[in-house]
Amino acid sequence: MKPRQYLARCAMAALVALYGTLAAAADMPGGPRVNQMNLADPVTHIARDQHWIHSFMLLISLAIFVVVFAVMFYAIWKHRKSRGHKSATFHESTAVEIAWTVVPFLIIIAMAIPATRMVLEQKDTASSDLTVKVTGYQWKWGYEYIKGEGEGISFLSTLTTPRAQIENREAKSDTYLSEVDNALVVPVNQKVRVIITANDVIHSWMVPAFGVKQDAIPGFVRDTWFRAEKVGTYHGNCAELCGKDHAFMPIVVEVKSAEDYSRWVEEQRKAMLAAADDPNKDWTKDELIARGEQVFTANCAACHQANGKGIPGAFPALDGSKVVLGPAAGQMTVLLKGRAGTAMASFSRLSDVELAAVTTYTRNVWSNRAEQGLVLPKEYAAARK
Repeated sequence: MKPRQYLARCAMAALVALYGTLAAAADMPGGPRVNQMNLADPVTHIARDQHWIHSFMLLISLAIFVVVFAVMFYAIWKHRKSRGHKSATFHESTAVEIAWTVVPFLIIIAMAIPATRMVLEQKDTASSDLTVKVTGYQWKWGYEYIKGEGEGISFLSTLTTPRAQIENREAKSDTYLSEVDNALVVPVNQKVRVIITANDVIHSWMVPAFGVKQDAIPGFVRDTWFRAEKVGTYHGNCAELCGKDHAFMPIVVEVKSAEDYSRWVEEQRKAMLAAADDPNKDWTKDELIARGEQVFTANCAACHQANGKGIPGAFPALDGSKVVLGPAAGQMTVLLKGRAGTAMASFSRLSDVELAAVTTYTRNVWSNRAEQGLVLPKEYAAARK
């Protein structure tokens, strides 16, 4: 077979495979849709404004393109040399100077007036019904309800797509890389203020259907808002390259009716009370190890890997680590304060029980058998002072 024929057959096979994949796929609830060509369907006033101004700017650009190139091609065709035309010799034209100054100025004003109104509207976060603090972590989102119904509720939102799908060992679901264990839940038709920051590197919280995209920057607090007008589930992603698992920190927002939202708040409060850890309890090593495995999987496995081997050149191994096998005080300091100049951020946001559990876990699993294998919550409580 000739190389050209081989390449043609390969291209045809690729097209057939692509068509089969698209034909088998289904629209994701809340978007995006299969073969979607336009922006995400808007469910907020802000998003509809963005759609309108996008189309408005596109039409202006198209009109400018048509007029400029029509005049240019007409001039080329009408005054070509074969028809006996000769180039004019002149230095300036006051009329042309005025025209190409005034006309672009008027076009800019026509675009700036609606754009300015929309930007000011997007920045008006006053009089919100609900305020949620969003914190970006490598690589998950933290949500904390700090004002309004649900105040005091907090949780982490982590990707739940199975590794088998990511590693192409099984068929991908319709919500591939867009499914989480805990979605942000908000009530419909209420103004939600979102306060955004980051714990480690720059992230970006983006939900296209809401018309919301705001960078999350360590050490800075920024805010935005939305008012979802339709009950449903809406998807977004971190829109700032933030590290190796940047593609694996999706955003899922569930918009519920006022009644359903109130029920969800009540369920969350009961669940938080039931799951609350007692730092004064007499924890055994086995209990802390079992609890620590859960904490490690949710907070540490993405970097240090489930087997504790880490990622060479990026994240150190915990299996056989001198820090883990050394005095417990050293490991506790790293977890509470992080390490400057590295990807190791502070995990002081975790409770004393969670910190003690993950410390005890890492000192007793894999090949690790630290001399001080048990670290109690009260030790972390003392270390925070």
